[in-house]
Amino acid sequence: MMTANSTTNILYCSANATICNGTSCVTPDDNFNQILNVVLSTVLTILLALVMFSMGCNVNIKKFWGHIKRPWGICVGFLCQFGIMPLTGFVLSLIFNVLPVQAIAVLIMGCCPGGTSSNILAYWLDGDMDLSISMTTCSTLLALGMMPLCLFVYTKMWTDTESIVIPYDSIGISLVALVIPVSFGIFVNHKWPQKAKIILKAGSITGLILILIIAVVGGILYKGSWAISPQLWVVGTIFPAAGYSLGFLLARIAGQSWHRCRTVALETGMQNTQLCTTIVQLSFKPEQLALMFTFPLIYSIFQIVFALMFVGVYYLHKRFCASPKTDFTEPESEIESIPETYAQMNGGFTANEKSTRNINNIIVS
Repeated sequence: MMTANSTTNILYCSANATICNGTSCVTPDDNFNQILNVVLSTVLTILLALVMFSMGCNVNIKKFWGHIKRPWGICVGFLCQFGIMPLTGFVLSLIFNVLPVQAIAVLIMGCCPGGTSSNILAYWLDGDMDLSISMTTCSTLLALGMMPLCLFVYTKMWTDTESIVIPYDSIGISLVALVIPVSFGIFVNHKWPQKAKIILKAGSITGLILILIIAVVGGILYKGSWAISPQLWVVGTIFPAAGYSLGFLLARIAGQSWHRCRTVALETGMQNTQLCTTIVQLSFKPEQLALMFTFPLIYSIFQIVFALMFVGVYYLHKRFCASPKTDFTEPESEIESIPETYAQMNGGFTANEKSTRNINNIIVS
């Protein structure tokens, strides 16, 4: 329940109406929502681990290690993640003149590492899964140092940086929750590739459904915090779209192939909103949360909406517009890094199958 201070006209969470104890901020009805929040969080965490296991079944260990040894794609993603996103959040906060406490929420979101949803959507967009997994892993690991640095640079004009609590334990848990299931998936793909294909198909569909469930559940559980300024709605809409667009543009300028550009775009715009929510809850008072807590939810919803729009447009393009001379084909020099198996497993571009087979025959001969 939201109430207003008569002197400041600022909305805040009533002490007896909203739970804001550092681990949740829901509007309970006889504690039903609180229980539902705990149950769904547990179930969704388990399902997400299983989905990441299935995503690992699409990762080739040699190609994955190749990205680690020659991390040009990872470096481009790093520049997007911790260069473009914080700067974009800073600029949007200034342009739309949001309240200082709301600007902090925007900047925290911009400084967060990439989320695991990007791996699921990279699969559906025929992206470079090896690059996607390696980028998510590296950005989560590097967030341990880059988040405090970026927040120090961009937030000091609005608040004392020391007042923002970085939950290193949550970052560590996110890293473990990503690395362990993906590692098992990579092992299964190495030992039993045919079974890995079956697991991948089931996991990719489950992952897409899971993304939609998370968006719907978040909107229901946190319905008590939706009264915010129109400026924050606008920023929450523009921010993920800018992340996708700028990430794709920078990757293309850096000379990355089309399927890697799609991957970098997703890794840039698809942020770890759960981590942002945790930082906000740990760092601010309930009356401040009323002004800023909803922003991660808005960002989460629109990053999913835009990503699903991209998937729809991409598949329409493949179905009706793809040709052997399409711009989405990869140059011959990158034939070894093309995710040929992605196209076979999830209906990726097949328009240049004949030319690819001819190239492979030449290589074999």
